Amino acid sequence: MQAKRKKRSKIPFFLILVLLLTAFLAVRPEPVLKLIYPLKYDELVFMYAKENGIDPYLVFSIIKAESNFDPDATSSRNARGLMQVTDKTGAWAAEKLGMDDFVTDDLYRPDANIKIGCWYIRQLMREFGSNINLVIAAYNAGSGNVSSWLKDEELSRNGEELVRIPFKETDNYLKRVIKYYKMYQKLYAKRGN
Repeated sequence: MQAKRKKRSKIPFFLILVLLLTAFLAVRPEPVLKLIYPLKYDELVFMYAKENGIDPYLVFSIIKAESNFDPDATSSRNARGLMQVTDKTGAWAAEKLGMDDFVTDDLYRPDANIKIGCWYIRQLMREFGSNINLVIAAYNAGSGNVSSWLKDEELSRNGEELVRIPFKETDNYLKRVIKYYKMYQKLYAKRGN
């Protein structure tokens, strides 16, 4: 009989805990949301974003989507580091940036990865006229794919915006990054954090 009483007493405690947590989140969601959307590597992100004239909150959003802030992340396509830079893009960017001693493993170093990733975002912005949706899609699928999609009348009505993305992975990636971007802007940009 006592065992049943103990089980019953645990259920209300659990419910009370859930209700209290829900009430706390309803009143003060920012502390929890800032744990989910952190500003890790903020000095590097702000520095290289400013250097390249791009919004740092876009960079945080891409990092969150690409590696969830794991500097040792490696994709199935061998993209590396925080911003999941490929070996080819890394070598090309390093040459353009004058990183003379660059080796592929440098892509696991947050400073090199963010420097290259921000530079690459700037290149995509130049190519796609700062259209954030195209830049994000190109970051995932490659600028060559996005350029060819813009020429396809089924995918783009005006050659400047996409009405449909043929790669499901890229379509999902774009939606995820935009969602993260809006949240980063809401949590930090308007407050100057």
